[in-house]
Amino acid sequence: MKNPSLHRYATRPGLYFTDDGGADAIVRSETADQLWFCVLEPLDQPSAFYADAVRLFNEPGLTFIDQAMKQRICTRRIPSLNLRETLFRMDGPNYGLWYVHVPQAWDGMQYGYRVNGPWDPDHGVSFNPYKLLLDPYAKGIEGSMELDPGAFSYECEIVNGKVKGSPFGPMSTIDSVGHVPVSVAIDDRATNKHDGEPSHPHVAWSKTVIYELHVKGFTANAPWLPKELRGTYAGLAHPATLSYLQDLGVTSIELLPIQAKQSELFLQERGRVNYWGYSTLGYFAPEASYATKRSQEAGAAAVRQEVIDMVRALHEAGFEVIMDVVYNHTCESGPEGPTVCWRGLDNLSYYRRTKDKMSRLYDTTGCGNTLDFTNTHVTTFAVDSLRYWAKRIGIDGFRFDLAATLARLDDEFTRYHPFLYALRSDMLLGNLKMIMEPWDCGPNGWRTGEFGIPFAEWNDRFRDCTRKFWLTDVDRMRGGEYGEMTMQEMATRLCGSSDLFATDPGRGSTASVNYVACHDGFTTADLTMYKTKHNEANGENNRDGTNDNHSVNFGHEGPSGDQIIVQQRQRATMNLLGTLLLSLGTPMLLAGDEFGNSQNGNNNAYTQDNDTTWLDWDWLYSTEQTPELKQFNLTSRLITLRKSRDLYNHEDFFTRLSEIGLLKKSDRVHWYLPNGQMPNDADWTNPSVRPFAMQLLSPDEPSLLILINGSDEVTRFHLPKDIEWEMVWSSSEIVGEYPGLGTSIERVSEFDEESESKPAGRLRNHLHRINMMYWQMKDDADDLQSADDGLSEDDPTLWTLPALSISAMKQMPTI
Repeated sequence: MKNPSLHRYATRPGLYFTDDGGADAIVRSETADQLWFCVLEPLDQPSAFYADAVRLFNEPGLTFIDQAMKQRICTRRIPSLNLRETLFRMDGPNYGLWYVHVPQAWDGMQYGYRVNGPWDPDHGVSFNPYKLLLDPYAKGIEGSMELDPGAFSYECEIVNGKVKGSPFGPMSTIDSVGHVPVSVAIDDRATNKHDGEPSHPHVAWSKTVIYELHVKGFTANAPWLPKELRGTYAGLAHPATLSYLQDLGVTSIELLPIQAKQSELFLQERGRVNYWGYSTLGYFAPEASYATKRSQEAGAAAVRQEVIDMVRALHEAGFEVIMDVVYNHTCESGPEGPTVCWRGLDNLSYYRRTKDKMSRLYDTTGCGNTLDFTNTHVTTFAVDSLRYWAKRIGIDGFRFDLAATLARLDDEFTRYHPFLYALRSDMLLGNLKMIMEPWDCGPNGWRTGEFGIPFAEWNDRFRDCTRKFWLTDVDRMRGGEYGEMTMQEMATRLCGSSDLFATDPGRGSTASVNYVACHDGFTTADLTMYKTKHNEANGENNRDGTNDNHSVNFGHEGPSGDQIIVQQRQRATMNLLGTLLLSLGTPMLLAGDEFGNSQNGNNNAYTQDNDTTWLDWDWLYSTEQTPELKQFNLTSRLITLRKSRDLYNHEDFFTRLSEIGLLKKSDRVHWYLPNGQMPNDADWTNPSVRPFAMQLLSPDEPSLLILINGSDEVTRFHLPKDIEWEMVWSSSEIVGEYPGLGTSIERVSEFDEESESKPAGRLRNHLHRINMMYWQMKDDADDLQSADDGLSEDDPTLWTLPALSISAMKQMPTI
């Protein structure tokens, strides 16, 4: 008679330790004929299941699968791997679930599943009991896949590092044990697991500054860390690392994927790796390669604990932790890919398929497969995974890769998708930061702004407009042409992109995650150094990566020793970062952009696990005032300025009143031209109007004036009257220039002392000559009349702005 206390978890997949010293194992497969729960033990140690298991022997004409079909519990020896495998036949299916109670279970127990069923790949069914499969709910994973025929469900061979065979051919009978990773049990029942955990920071969206980094790449070259901590979770949690992040001033650390990963088949065939990690092997287990060697050797539980300790350390230092997660596809690639988990458990249920042919996968990710979020159980699987990371690990938010794929019904995107509702309504997840990458590779895949409350979204329109305004438009302007960006377009981006994000009553500008660079593409420095991509190191003949970068090189491709070019690039870089950090919305900074990190022109460095992507920290310990340090300090000051103001909380884009036509003029943002007047209709759409000002107002604090001089001429601005202004930040500081009260800009002495023969002096005098030509134009010129208007040098509203700069002025309190 079965113990009635067992199988009490049998409505939810996973491995659950029980009080009798064993565990309940539950896994989903709606179309299989038989499943086994398999435990691996060292052959040179006594088995925990000796009293219950029937030993299998090699018998002519009978495979171990044939014999296992006749036994409840059986065991077999694998001498070549020094392993013993015990197979427990599972009960089911019960509403698609299979379950078994294992009499003994322990922390670190290696296990997996075997599944028997039809082999009919032409109809999308490819069960193969010779393949040991990962538990989709495994909290730990050890080992990795080898490029070996045993890792594939179909008969194949490896020829010159390439897989030869058809996934629609005969089934492989090679045992995969030893060629694929295995699941590892972690006992998570402890009631004191959260003891001593610091409070989560819970940073308001209006104060949030996101910092996107790669766990390994951020500290792989960190000179402040001992070698054993470089490139690890523990390295990111190190006090010196946390101190650097605090000095910078960001609030929320967004980690590139740290869920267990496996490189795609085509990369393995080329001997390359997926460095970024957008190829998920396990949605509950952390990536072990980012742990210290000590934790890796201690096992999966130690790896997980290092991740937990990292998150706690970040919390203690005041940072939120946001995870980049990839639920749109798995590492199994297309039908030709390996079988490590989902394909072998239930190929039909987990992956989307074309309507006309079940054997074909419907791919909106460009990665060979797409998880089927029209299946309720796939949605449940993803939600369970997210809850685990939030509840057990302590994660504060998630960024969803290719999120449009997660919200497709009948091939079309819908903001009313059940998965999105599941996230919104979950009592835990609904209170976390959730950020969508609002596109995919499917039809009508670009959906920026369409996810609705409570989701934030990456704003590619902000990225492209900002790049064009400060880079390609300036390049065209110097050639005598008009640029693409108008003041109306830039004002919309600066003001939070209400054209995209005013989609729900109360949805504000913070839903727009603004960025000019992210892991995918050029770094901000490379945007000013390379006109075209240079991805040759990726081994794809420079065909990979986008060609639509809106980048310039200022006359020289790559690094330059010409100080005029260098300073032009520095100006442009700070203009990009200044626009990012002074705009309404939620800014996201790419790690390294604060000091000018370069990837040598590679805009798709997903395979580069080397110095190309590892941040270079040599500048940090220089005894000189390096350009990197100057840029870091300017960026840090600007972040501090932003966080110190309560002007970035515009949640009033769209209300029920505005929805029914009761509009009111905004009292939060005012716009001005250099002559102090508000723009007229023609100004908004004229691409030649590039100097303008944006005033952010609040009834509770002094206003902030953001002055944009997109012209390559020094420009005079008449600021709003009856207010005394203080210049608090300017992008032109990077080259020693400052906005000046009156008719001229200010320059620091170190630049003034340089002779004209030096490159910096040539640049300064070049801009000075432009200034003089501009202000010595005839008095009857329309633009001079509108800008000067006869006011004297003593006019307290008259300020002169350096060419190609963005500056911030703070309203001085009245006495």
